[in-house]
Amino acid sequence: MSVAPLSTSMVRRGRRRSSPRFTIIAIVTGLGAVQMKIEITRVEQAFEGASFGAVGAYEKIVGHATGDVDPAHPLNACIVNIDKAPTNARGRVEYECDFYLLKPADMRRGNRRIFYDVLNRGLKPCLHTINEAPRDINNPMMIARNDPSLAAHAGNGFLMRQGYTILWSGWQDGTGAEDSMWASFPIATNDGEPIVEPSLDEFVFENLQSPVVATLSYPANAMDQASCVLTVRQRSQDPRIVISPTNWRFLSATQIEISRPAGFDASAIYEFIYPARDPKVMGLGFAAARDMVSFMRNESADAADAPNPLNIDGEPGIDYVLAYGLSQSGRFLRDFLYEGFNQDYDGGKVFDGVMASMAGSRKSFINYSFAQPGRNVRQHEDRVFPHDQFPFSYATTTDPISGATDGILARCEASNTCPKIMQTESSTDFFHGRGSLLVTDGNGEEIPIAENVRIYYFAGVQHGGGGDPAVDYALFAPASKYRPNPADFPSMHRALLDALDQWVCEDAPPPPSQFPNLRDGSLVSASADSYEFPDIPNVTYPGVISELSQMDFNVMPPQPVPGRNYVVMASAIDADGNETAGVLVPDIAVPLGTHTGWNARRAGYAEGGICALGAYFPFAKTRKERLSSGDPRLSIEERYKNEDDYIRKVADAVRRLCEQWLLLPEDVDPLIEDARRKYRRAMGYSEPT
Repeated sequence: MSVAPLSTSMVRRGRRRSSPRFTIIAIVTGLGAVQMKIEITRVEQAFEGASFGAVGAYEKIVGHATGDVDPAHPLNACIVNIDKAPTNARGRVEYECDFYLLKPADMRRGNRRIFYDVLNRGLKPCLHTINEAPRDINNPMMIARNDPSLAAHAGNGFLMRQGYTILWSGWQDGTGAEDSMWASFPIATNDGEPIVEPSLDEFVFENLQSPVVATLSYPANAMDQASCVLTVRQRSQDPRIVISPTNWRFLSATQIEISRPAGFDASAIYEFIYPARDPKVMGLGFAAARDMVSFMRNESADAADAPNPLNIDGEPGIDYVLAYGLSQSGRFLRDFLYEGFNQDYDGGKVFDGVMASMAGSRKSFINYSFAQPGRNVRQHEDRVFPHDQFPFSYATTTDPISGATDGILARCEASNTCPKIMQTESSTDFFHGRGSLLVTDGNGEEIPIAENVRIYYFAGVQHGGGGDPAVDYALFAPASKYRPNPADFPSMHRALLDALDQWVCEDAPPPPSQFPNLRDGSLVSASADSYEFPDIPNVTYPGVISELSQMDFNVMPPQPVPGRNYVVMASAIDADGNETAGVLVPDIAVPLGTHTGWNARRAGYAEGGICALGAYFPFAKTRKERLSSGDPRLSIEERYKNEDDYIRKVADAVRRLCEQWLLLPEDVDPLIEDARRKYRRAMGYSEPT
C-alpha cells in the first residue's frame, strides 16, 4: 500500500547535511534582539505562605507573553516555514505563550538562578520529579501540579530552599488539561494560499470501542475519502490492511469515525494518511523558549517598558540558568541544542546547564512542516515519525548506517555556546528509547562521551519514576500485564542537580558518568535467547526492544531502508533479573524483588510487545514459599537475617551513594525509612508510623 510521496512534512529540512555546520554566527545587539511584551494576570502568595529556610516565602506570577522574531535573522532561519509565516508591520513573525514563575518573594534572598522546567504536554513536572510533591491519587499518571498553591505542592521544598526561581513557558501549540500551559503560533501559507501536503496520523486506542472517534493533528484539506487511506495492522512490522471507506467517515475536517474491523485487538495500530492543510510554524517553540529565558535573564524591561518581574533594584537579577526536561521535555532540550537555539541574540548562552531526563537517544518532531510534538517512538507505537534518526550522541560522530557525520552539540560547539549537560536515563528508555545509542554507534561499537557531558543510568527504574503500590494502574495503563515498578529516582536527581549547579557556577567537576558500556560487558543484547532473564513463575520475558532502521521519508508511509539496521542494546542483569550497571538506587542495590524497565503487553493489547511502564516481581517471603512456587530467586528471609540486617545493607548502599555525590546527606534518613516501610510491607508486617 502506498500513496503519493511525502513532500516536506516528515522529511528533514534541506539545510541538513551529512556533516555538521561549523559557521559561528556573529550577533550584533539590536539587530534581532528579543522583542517581548509581558502581561501579568496574577500575583499571589505561593504554598500558603510557607517559608523555606533563609530564602523565605515564595510568590507566583502568572501571565502571558507576546513575542516576535525576525525571520531573516541567522538564528531564526532554521525554523521550518518561518519564511511562509505572516509578518507584522515591522516584518517580524509573532507568537504568544503562557508563562508562570515561582520566585522568592524577596529576590535578594534567592540564588540568582533560574530553574527552567520545560513543560511536558503543557504540564509542570519538576515539583514531583525533583521535590517529590505527591501525585494526584485520582490520576497517578499525572506527574505535575499545574497551579501549585497548597503547602503540600512544594513537596520537600528542595528547589525553594536552594533559592531557585522556577520558570515555565509555553512552547507547544495546543490545548490540554485544566491550567496547562501552551503557545500559539501562526499558520504558514504560500503567499496567502493554504499549504496542503500529505500528512500521517497514528492511533492506538487501547480499547475496543466501536465506532471510535479519532482527532487529526491538522485539518483535512477536503473531507474527501478518495484522497485518504486508512489502514490497520496489529503490530508495527505487520502488513497494512486498508479499511474500506464504508467503515470510516469524516465527522469534521479534524475528526474521523472508525468502525473497528474484526480480528484486531485493543492495541492495533490505525494509520491515516490524508492531504492536510494549515501547518503551524511549530519550530517557533524553540525560539519562544530561547526568547523567554533571554528576556527574564537579561532584560530590565519589556518592549512596552513593563519591568522584568525578576529585577533586583531595577536590574536583571539572574546570573545563571539551568534547564530541566523529563521525557518529552528532555527530547525538547536535546533538539533545542541540536537546532542551535542555545545561542541568544547577543551571542551568549541561553542555558548554562541542562539536565535532560529519560529522553533516550531521541529528539523531537517539532521543527517540521506539519509537526506533531507529542509523538514519542516506543517499541509498539509511533515508529514511522522522524524524531528518532541520527544523530543520537552529543559528541560528533560518523554514522556507519547512514554515512552522515553530526552530533547533538555540533552547532553550539561552533558558536561556543554549549552548556554543561547531564542526561539521566531509566531502564525503560533503553527498551523503548534506545538509550544504548548514547554510547555506541549503529554497529554497536563504543563512541566517546563529550567532555562537557555526563550521563547517568538509574538501573532498574521505570520511565517517569516509581509506581505507587496502593494504586490500581490497570485503570490508567490497561495494556500492562504486570504490576508497575516502585523504584524511584528523585533523591538522586536532587544530588545531580546540586552537582550540575556547582559545575556550572564554580566549575567543580561533577560525578563521573555511570552508564552501561561495552568495556565491562554491561551492554548486552535484549533477545530472549541471550538476555537470560530468570524463570520467575507466571512471568514471561518478551525478549523485544524498540528496534531502529534508517528510514526513507520520501515515500508515504515512510519505510525502513533495507539493510540499514542499528544495533540497539540493553543493560546487563544478574541472576535475579535486576540490572547491575549505572546508579544503583536502594531498591536495586538491596532488592526485595526484581525490577524491570519493561512491562509486557497483556492478552488483548498486542500481546508479545512491551508497554512504557516497568514491572516488579517481588521475592517470596520465605524459603518454603519460594520452593513451593518454583521460584529460582532467593527469598527475603534467605537474603536478610531480619529487618535490622536489611536496613544495615540499605544504609551501606545509601552511604556509597553519598560518597559518590549521588545522594545528599538530607536524603539519607528518608530513604532508610522508606526502605523500612517497603520491607515491612513485603513481609506483611505493620509499617512504622
